[in-house]
Amino acid sequence: MTAPLVWACASVSEAREAGRNQTIVAGKRPISRIIGLLLPALLAGASSAPAQTSRSTPPSLAPLSGDIAPVHDPAILRQGNTWYLFTTSQARDGKGLIHIRTSKDLASWTRAAPVFAEMPAWVKDAVPGAAGIWAPDVQFLGGEYRVYYSVSTFGKNRSAIGLVTTPSLEKPVWTDKGLVLRSDASDDFNAIDPNAFADAEGRQWLAFGSFWSGLKMVRLDPKTGLRSAADAKVRAIARRPSPGAIEAPFVIRRGGYYYLFASFDFCCRRSESTYYTVVGRAKDPKGPYLDREGKRMLQGGGLRVLHADLDAARRFVGPGHVAILREPKRDYIVYHAYDTQARGVPTLRIQPLGWTDDGWPVAL
Repeated sequence: MTAPLVWACASVSEAREAGRNQTIVAGKRPISRIIGLLLPALLAGASSAPAQTSRSTPPSLAPLSGDIAPVHDPAILRQGNTWYLFTTSQARDGKGLIHIRTSKDLASWTRAAPVFAEMPAWVKDAVPGAAGIWAPDVQFLGGEYRVYYSVSTFGKNRSAIGLVTTPSLEKPVWTDKGLVLRSDASDDFNAIDPNAFADAEGRQWLAFGSFWSGLKMVRLDPKTGLRSAADAKVRAIARRPSPGAIEAPFVIRRGGYYYLFASFDFCCRRSESTYYTVVGRAKDPKGPYLDREGKRMLQGGGLRVLHADLDAARRFVGPGHVAILREPKRDYIVYHAYDTQARGVPTLRIQPLGWTDDGWPVAL
């Protein structure tokens, strides 16, 4: 198939200049009031209409401010009373690799020290020419914070996923564990866009993939976070018929189901980006994942959760590469979208995530 164009922002330094000090402004009505008005209608229409068609303009969680652009491929996690956001980074930016931002309220974001000062040594041999670290994923597993990250070059599947860990995010001491998984021209998949999760039985999995033959999954060793030696099988979990693009899996477990979020179509084209987010679910973490109409994600299925067409203001386009933040009282969907009022800079977006009576997610 035709190789993809890009996955990371085409000009990070230019985008940062365009997006510096950009602020996302929520509507004037209080978020609790908006959700209170929208949610009953969503739930009432859940059994007869697609989840995304039964709501009006989705509100922002709160006015987002600070260092929120450029932000690409966000991953998020909370330790104590601080949220930590990890994003794609490029070596040419000169500010380290795997950028981190922090917030005390999910609204105001400040840059913190990056994970790496420079590219890990093992990358030079594994992926020659790699000049950035893409699409990190952060999870608390095995009693430590594990950040999975990917290295690649544009349009090729000579790629690799690595792992770096720390016992704490408040005062991190990073230990790079090196290679977890790799791909090359002999493979029908691309080893980028990792997402780790644990199933109900305590097994740990790594979902990953971008373009090529779609999204895959491998078992992890719970003790080390590295790929399981006992089960090395690469399992397919989602794909789209060519030329449809799919990437960036994110899996959560809720109410007896595993939900697989994925990004369709094309990112990284600024205001011309066509990225959007879909979801399917399965009783087994290995699948099959089905959408609301019963179509398998291995056959291109997926219920729309985020799409530019669902934003009446049409300011932010190409919403995708999501992470789901699970808080005690509410879930949130965290993603990047391209700000048409700031030359298409990729910008952090956060919305509450509601659930219909029949168990499907709705970005509020």
